[in-house]
Amino acid sequence: MKQMPLGFIPEPVVIAFDKLLPSRKAPDGLPISRKFKQIVSSIDAIGLIEPLTIAKADKVSGMHLLLDGHIRMYALQELGFTDAPCLIAKDDESYTYNNRINRLSTIQEHFMIRRAVDRGVTPTRLSKSLELDIEHITKKINLLDGICSEAVRLLKDKHFSANLSPVLRKLKPTRQVECVELMVATNNITVAYAQALLAATVVCQPHHHARPVGTGPSDTGIQTPRCQEGPGAHGAPGIAKGPDLHL
Repeated sequence: MKQMPLGFIPEPVVIAFDKLLPSRKAPDGLPISRKFKQIVSSIDAIGLIEPLTIAKADKVSGMHLLLDGHIRMYALQELGFTDAPCLIAKDDESYTYNNRINRLSTIQEHFMIRRAVDRGVTPTRLSKSLELDIEHITKKINLLDGICSEAVRLLKDKHFSANLSPVLRKLKPTRQVECVELMVATNNITVAYAQALLAATVVCQPHHHARPVGTGPSDTGIQTPRCQEGPGAHGAPGIAKGPDLHL
């Protein structure tokens, strides 16, 4: 099978920033943006992962045109670096490689964070490298706890807030699937919509009359504590309450 030609030289070279010529200006408000702060924190914690991409040096000036990695370069300069590893492209086209990459979905991000924790990376270090508070990292780690597999399948390619999971956990699996299907169909995977569906689940349940002894629980969509019958004092039947919530 014929190997596809590479668009750049695979061995990175270290180039000083004063030899790089940006191909576009920095966006307004970049230094105070949350994304920029995350990149700075990530580089500071674990180093630069993806080298910059540059064109071949100009034969007259010796300058390299920076094709990809402008924000990474500004982040490195913010941290006091004066050079960076670069990949030299074999042509002069301003090809932005990151535009051809599918961004991680929320569930894919969850699996990556869980894998990092399983390999010994502490939530505190993740919090620092991603510029997120430790509570948010914990929510991402526990994102799928109490969520049924069918609901996870429906959400696997979607982007949503980690605060959505606590709302879905209050629903039974069948109702979780129904609500997620509605959110996906309307392209409205938000916490506010999930809370509205949760409220509708409570309001729309019929009022159940007293059931004969031995009948099953009512068909409600809400996760509720389950009571176990047990012997009470003097042989009288008693109620031993035990939570059955998936928190």
